Amino acid sequence: MDLIQLAVPVLLKGLWVTAALTLVSVLIGFNLGLGLALMRLSSNRLLSGFAKYYSNVFRGTPLLVQIFLFYYGLGQLPLIKDNAALWWVISDGARCAVLALALNTAAYTSEILRGGLMSVPVGLVEAAQACGMSRILLFRRIEFPLAIRQALPAYGNELILIVKGTSLASTITVLEITGYAKRLMSQTFAIFEIFAIAGVLYLVINLLLIAVIRSVEHFLMRHESTSDRKSVALRQNRSTAVS
Repeated sequence: MDLIQLAVPVLLKGLWVTAALTLVSVLIGFNLGLGLALMRLSSNRLLSGFAKYYSNVFRGTPLLVQIFLFYYGLGQLPLIKDNAALWWVISDGARCAVLALALNTAAYTSEILRGGLMSVPVGLVEAAQACGMSRILLFRRIEFPLAIRQALPAYGNELILIVKGTSLASTITVLEITGYAKRLMSQTFAIFEIFAIAGVLYLVINLLLIAVIRSVEHFLMRHESTSDRKSVALRQNRSTAVS
């Protein structure tokens, strides 16, 4: 009991850092991923090729390696050291972690959103074009809303992975949940108990996140029939099993 009273307040301080890392990374990564998804679907081979190779590189290498490259590697380049703005980004562990998390999740998000955009029925797009909708209006009113409905279950899994990925920020001196757990471990030597409490905190965060995602999904699907909702739930269960 004494250990719990000691550990929980300390780990809760790291909880806010974990939440901040997740939120900022998601905001940057989603917008970047959406841009990459549109580039991937572009008829311009240069744009499409760049988005494809970007996705392959960041999805094909471990997140921990990317964090180390950004934090330890980029600082060795004269271009980075001589540029005040770039040096400001990588000189701090938290900013470096956000950069790595955002770029990593952007690669996965681009593939998720690309799949959602490709699932939009061609007939709807052609009907909207026949009504005289501009390309931007078509995307805002038809393609993007339908793509989000299809991509939300898979993107929900990606959000959970981001939360768990923030634990790697502790390897570059960031004191989030895992960072504080390591510090407490060295002070108390209660390895199992400390990391068990940290694991419970991560579990609570992800359970709340799952509840929010499902609420948003039900809201977006409120006009669908019961059979359509069952098919969506089946796809979600399959994507969760694959993850």
